[in-house]
Amino acid sequence: MASPSWRSLVVILLVAYPVFTLGDTCIGASTDHKVYTTTDATSSTESVFLIEFTLVCKNNAKNLFLNAEISGKQLPVSRFGDNQYQVSWTEEHKNAPSGNYEVRFYDEEGFSALRKAMRAGDDSAKVKPAFTINVAHRGVSHGPVVGTEMIASGLALLLWYSAYRAKSRIQA
Repeated sequence: MASPSWRSLVVILLVAYPVFTLGDTCIGASTDHKVYTTTDATSSTESVFLIEFTLVCKNNAKNLFLNAEISGKQLPVSRFGDNQYQVSWTEEHKNAPSGNYEVRFYDEEGFSALRKAMRAGDDSAKVKPAFTINVAHRGVSHGPVVGTEMIASGLALLLWYSAYRAKSRIQA
């Protein structure tokens, strides 16, 4: 039989467990964000999407653990400062057409609900994110049809031909 001090310790641990294990929830989230997407396909093989943001919650929740969901893909969000976060991902150019991409962000509680809905086969769009950021991707440019090195080579050849003709006329 357990002594009264052990019983007290077990009761205290059971009562304190939820307090120490539950993460903060952001209420009334607002962000100040910067977005970068790849625009040049000639120098890269994939389109890169990068979002950096500062998160401010009305309930003053700080340094939350966040996850992002983009088109059914879940990604961890990196924290690099006090309430400063970053998330990035890549796609092949053909799989990343121009347009708007909605990035949904979840705190620990919301992400748990999202994973539960996905395991159950429910519609994940019914799980409310803490906040969303829209990314406007302009698409990638595949560069000019004729490269500048071809234009320079053509002009050099034209200059050589003109000089050769002028020399031939002078000698004739």
